[in-house]
Amino acid sequence: MSIELYKDPNHACVMFTDLVPEEAEAVQANQFLIVDHGEGVILDPGGNMTYNELSLAMRKTIAPHKLDYILASHADPDIIASLDRWMTSTQAKLVISRLWARFAPHFCKLGKTDDRVIAVPDEGGRLRFGRTELWLLPAHFMHAEGNFQFYDPVSKILFSGDLGVSLVSGEKASHFLESLTPMPPGMEAFHRRYMVSNKILKLWVRMVRELDIGMIVPQHGAPMKGAAIVQLLDWLDELACGIDLMSAAHYQIPKLELSPLIRLGS
Repeated sequence: MSIELYKDPNHACVMFTDLVPEEAEAVQANQFLIVDHGEGVILDPGGNMTYNELSLAMRKTIAPHKLDYILASHADPDIIASLDRWMTSTQAKLVISRLWARFAPHFCKLGKTDDRVIAVPDEGGRLRFGRTELWLLPAHFMHAEGNFQFYDPVSKILFSGDLGVSLVSGEKASHFLESLTPMPPGMEAFHRRYMVSNKILKLWVRMVRELDIGMIVPQHGAPMKGAAIVQLLDWLDELACGIDLMSAAHYQIPKLELSPLIRLGS
């Protein structure tokens, strides 16, 4: 499923969702395409299960060989496990945190990433493409050590990676959340576990309040706009999470005997 988040005569942002087959019992993830004046970047293109569908769907907007960059917020499999196929089918360069720049080639055949990896310093930067630029915003430890989010100043969309995630899929993932009352399924539990600490969230909230944000679009679940954006920032600013919640009880020698096979979701 593709969703047009923004479009003007020269600039477009498209979200692709629900491309992972249900029978795969794998995490659903969103992928994103931004095109400006005929040049394109793809954000967090996903794993091998999404490659064929994504490659076909994006052709309605731009041909893969016209991609300039593949942007990865971090190096999890649901972010760039399909990297080898993208590096084969395009001439695009990979843009990823310097912390992951030497790990990403493990997804590819030897030599595929030679001279094609742009290692982003911790402070981020601005990436020119088309006649505009994307802002690479530091989002470290949310949840990866080297993590970036992407802000498009034309559409005013913040592509927030694993920040703002809700565990909705299918038709629900295509509808904007305009309020977090009630909070969508999985959002609170996800952030309490995957975000590292309230200190990091406060630093992030302070940074993004300076942006002119029209939408926040995470890598999993539904995009947000309107009151939901302010509600998300206010909630995260006070959220105890990650190491804030850890105690000695979480670090004990295990006694649980595992069954030979545990199906996902059981």
